[in-house]
Amino acid sequence: MTVEPLTVLMADDHPIVLAGMKALVAEDPTLEVIGEARDGRTALQLARELHPKTAVLDIGMPLLNGLEVAHALRTEAPQTRVVILTVHEDRAYLRQSLEAGIAAYVLKRSAAEELVRAIHAAAKGGLYLDPAIAGKAVSVTARGAPTVPSGAPPDLSERETEVLRLVGAGHSSKEIATSLLISVKTVETYKARAMEKLGFRSRVDVVRYAASRGWLQER
Repeated sequence: MTVEPLTVLMADDHPIVLAGMKALVAEDPTLEVIGEARDGRTALQLARELHPKTAVLDIGMPLLNGLEVAHALRTEAPQTRVVILTVHEDRAYLRQSLEAGIAAYVLKRSAAEELVRAIHAAAKGGLYLDPAIAGKAVSVTARGAPTVPSGAPPDLSERETEVLRLVGAGHSSKEIATSLLISVKTVETYKARAMEKLGFRSRVDVVRYAASRGWLQER
């Protein structure tokens, strides 16, 4: 049975960087680059036309930057998962990216090790942060997000903790179900209970918690 390749759109205003990133992706036979762009406006148009599973975007592009494209895709092409590939390591860019609804944040200096992994995680519905920057997620949650206690909540069960750990590390519900030998519905139930107990409202809160517990570095 032939498996359809995972389609990827790539955008970077530096042609040499773009060529290098495409070469990395091309090494994985399960991935297929179906479009490329050197500015944000073209990237957005191609995403509308080609419906890629993932879009790898640089932040600093002309016409529209990567975050503006991510915001637009969130409503215009929600089926396309956005991977930000950037040189920016500061919390401000990470916070803005998470608020834009991105699925992965990868540093260009880590691309050789992390890009393909991030694309796969994003395509499966997960949230992937470059290990070199994951710790900064502790303080990049949206304004008003709950403060997470340093100790384990006494009313969080072992299974709820286990599921939350895997969610925070970027695994999809299907992957978690397979790993724990339970149904996807059961995973969703544990996740919902854990988030309710902790007062979490979004996946950003879960990532912040996972980072504060050191779970992201353990991957």
